[in-house]
Amino acid sequence: MNMLRQPLTFLTSFLIYFNLLEGHWSQGTSMEATKMPVITSEFKASRIYESFRALSTVPVQTRLSRRHVNETSHFESGRAVRKTRLRTPSADMLSRNISSILENLLKRYEQSQLPTHGQGMPTVVRTNILIRSMGPVSELDMDYSMDCYFRQYWRDKRLSFQGPIKSLSLSIKMLDKIWRPDTYFYNGKHSHIHTITVPNKLLRLDQDGGILYSMRLTIKATCPMELKNFPMDRQSCPLIIGSYGYTNQQLVYEWQNHDDAVSFVPGMTLNQFDLISMMHRNFTSTRREGDFSVLHVAFNLKRHTGYFLIQVYVPCILIVVLSWVSFWIHREATSDRVGLCVTAVLTLSTISLDSRTDLPKVKYATALDWFLLMSFLYCIATLLEFAGVHYFTKLGSGEIPRMEEEWEDIGALGFTSGEIADAAEASDDSEPANSDSDVFVFADHDTLHCELPLPADLNGGAYPKRNAFSCPIYNNQQENPAHIFPKLSSHTSTMERTTQTEPPAVSRMRQMWLCLKGDVKFRRQRERDAAAEKSVQGRGASYVNSISLIDRVARVAFPMTFALFNLLYWLAYGMYKKEFSWSMIKA
Repeated sequence: MNMLRQPLTFLTSFLIYFNLLEGHWSQGTSMEATKMPVITSEFKASRIYESFRALSTVPVQTRLSRRHVNETSHFESGRAVRKTRLRTPSADMLSRNISSILENLLKRYEQSQLPTHGQGMPTVVRTNILIRSMGPVSELDMDYSMDCYFRQYWRDKRLSFQGPIKSLSLSIKMLDKIWRPDTYFYNGKHSHIHTITVPNKLLRLDQDGGILYSMRLTIKATCPMELKNFPMDRQSCPLIIGSYGYTNQQLVYEWQNHDDAVSFVPGMTLNQFDLISMMHRNFTSTRREGDFSVLHVAFNLKRHTGYFLIQVYVPCILIVVLSWVSFWIHREATSDRVGLCVTAVLTLSTISLDSRTDLPKVKYATALDWFLLMSFLYCIATLLEFAGVHYFTKLGSGEIPRMEEEWEDIGALGFTSGEIADAAEASDDSEPANSDSDVFVFADHDTLHCELPLPADLNGGAYPKRNAFSCPIYNNQQENPAHIFPKLSSHTSTMERTTQTEPPAVSRMRQMWLCLKGDVKFRRQRERDAAAEKSVQGRGASYVNSISLIDRVARVAFPMTFALFNLLYWLAYGMYKKEFSWSMIKA
């Protein structure tokens, strides 16, 4: 064993020595390879001199400014870095705190239960409205539209929290996780929430659990209208707000800031109406399901009448006045007068139909309907007035002393002009020439032996035909019927002379009835009376184009009565002011 140990010891010592020699050799080789150049004192001095000389060539002001800029940039960069390093962790921590707060609040939150569930008191929801625009108001559909901000406030103590933040603005997705009132509009027809570019909703949570829920709505609601005074009417359009499923034992609605619960954007106007007042209240509505708390606001509107004055009233008045021109047109101009009246009636029909297009088919007459109806009646009365003038002119006006049959009988006698002249002279000898008060009438059974100076047409044989004219009219200043029918001689046995006497007095109503009846006897008597009256006026008088007494009366009566009607109409409808109250507003 000892002999084996000695060779092993010797071998180990040899190996250690060999390794030591190898490490010393490698260390010396590496030192030689990485040997740095020796820097002498002269070399150091030259480098120091050159650097000093280069620094001396730069102005002192530049060196100072560079130094300031470097220090400033370094300070700002360091400040920004510090801010970033401080802000990022705080923001992250804040967001994590809000998330953790909401998670803790909603951990045991029951969405289906009211905030005051189990407390024996109803949840109070306070509401206010800011109206951005209003209109149009439709009479045809009886509704109105408005664009508004609808806000609701309530308190849910289950969502109260503590911390440095007083209120949290939450995402609208939180609405699906918390309780909210089932508010709807009782008289709403079609309402929607604005969703461009995102749903226009706001949800805010306070520390004490107060919740603000705001949304932008366009509401279209019914507006029951009473159109008896249209277009001088005043309407009250309601908006009724309440809960769909919660009774007043569970949910109560109240106006927030009662004096300013419903407000308007400054400068808001309507096209056809003026907003004269506004009323709001709280009341309880009874339905089959129970009693419900309801908010009621009424917008009281007054209609503008300027459009209807320009488009309806003034044209109707001018058309009625235009129809009165026929009173100054000669009564023989039948086509002119009838055409003018018919045109006025048709024009009024067009205006009436056009004015009714925007109105509902109500069961009563509006103020505009009454005005159009009276305008119709005046135009039709003008036409009937001319019918009366024409009728009384043809039947018994007295301006025709002879019937057309007499002209034909005169031509059938075959008298020559000389014989007629001799008969006229003989008549002049026996009767005074100036006795114009006597009227001579041919009897129906007599055979005519005329002693008249016939017109030139009769001398030539061109006698008037039957029905050639029915009622020639004469002017009061040109021709006297006595020239055509002078007094007849009484020496012929076939002539009968009668003196016109005063007829028995007949009442005006009786005369009207006989004229409308077309009594022949009364007509002939009227002709005799009128002929006697005209003959008294002298031989120089003529009766062509005479003016009817009916036209003379109508020229005064129609304008006066129409002016009186307009005065009463505008006093009744224009000066009437409707006072609004809750009892007369239809909810």
